[in-house]
Amino acid sequence: MRARLILSFGLSALMLGGSVVGCAGGGDRIAAASDRSAKVQAKTAARDAAAAGKALARRDATQAIELAESAVALAPRDAGYRLLLGQAYQQAGRFASARDTFAEVVQLAPGNGKAALNLALAQIATGDWAAAQATLAQHQAVIPIGDLGLATALAGNPAAAIATLNAAARAPGADAKVRQNLALSYALAGQWNMARVAAAADMSAADVDARLEQWAAFAQPKSASDQVASLLGVTPAPDAGRPVALALNAPAPVMPAAAAPVQLAEAAPMVAPAPDASRAAFAKIVFAPAREVVQPLPTMMARVDRSTVRRATVTPVATRGEGDWYVQIGAYSSAAAAHAGWDRAERRFSALTGHRPTGTTVAAAQGSLYRLSIGGFDRDQADRMCDRFRAEGGTCFVRREAGDRIAQWLRTPVQMASR
Repeated sequence: MRARLILSFGLSALMLGGSVVGCAGGGDRIAAASDRSAKVQAKTAARDAAAAGKALARRDATQAIELAESAVALAPRDAGYRLLLGQAYQQAGRFASARDTFAEVVQLAPGNGKAALNLALAQIATGDWAAAQATLAQHQAVIPIGDLGLATALAGNPAAAIATLNAAARAPGADAKVRQNLALSYALAGQWNMARVAAAADMSAADVDARLEQWAAFAQPKSASDQVASLLGVTPAPDAGRPVALALNAPAPVMPAAAAPVQLAEAAPMVAPAPDASRAAFAKIVFAPAREVVQPLPTMMARVDRSTVRRATVTPVATRGEGDWYVQIGAYSSAAAAHAGWDRAERRFSALTGHRPTGTTVAAAQGSLYRLSIGGFDRDQADRMCDRFRAEGGTCFVRREAGDRIAQWLRTPVQMASR
């Protein structure tokens, strides 16, 4: 159904309109006035961002994504360019990519209310209502009250939305958008008589009947993305995530403790794919022979004592839980590289003590990734585990089970030897 039939005042203008905002992170723009290549790069990024904004205005999401991705690649810490990219993904119905991108804008520019609202809506569209409610609560001071209330209702808390919007609708200067969002929040709460009363403040009785009929269908979505997509006037699309090179804050490669340096492949950050999406978006990953290529584990690892040679049989130290949430701690070009990564991580991070590694192979156009994780948690357990791992200096994210099984090197005893 069309967005303007559902809500005349809605969220569409705030979400997808406007030009690129000047909220750069600062560090990645022009290193020095004398650096000509940096100036050219910054100029190209600005040109691509401006063209992406024009493509968004004419609702050419495909071209907008291409241009905005180029701008972000050239200026990774410019929050304005990254916001534009998130809007392009949103307009294309790629809510998982939009969610991850808006989260990075909020990290770069915590006071950006547009980014925070976009993030909450993308979280709703991907089914993470608890995260959306947390985002809205954290950024309520910078999100317009009408949008805050309706987004709260969409996030599964219509009672709180009604309380917020009722107070706003009674305040001096309240506009029709606030009143209509209040009416829709009543409808989402199942309070149809109150929805009728609130809607009637700005339209005729005949129009109210038509509006309530539309809202009755809107209140019964078939999937998590339906309501957000309807409000924004977009069509949900399959989404395997962004190109990994566009993620913010790629961890730097770490040299393993060894007698001689070992050359690692160029590192790229991890991206959490949408649960039901295809894996085609990993096509931009370039592999080096037998080296980890994604999520290299940070900080120096403990040095191995090479003065002795010993053999041991590797066995699981803990059993898999019954939950379907996993904490991904790395992605590697092979199970062998993941094995080496796990050994280093186990020595460095006490959070891994008592857990056994799991993994799954993900196909990509130029090879495959072996995603290293620990799991079997419920969502709260997984969040706490990832928070603890990050507190110790690790990099991780939480996702649902995606074919994860006990790590390949644990399926039969493996002989390990120190040299």
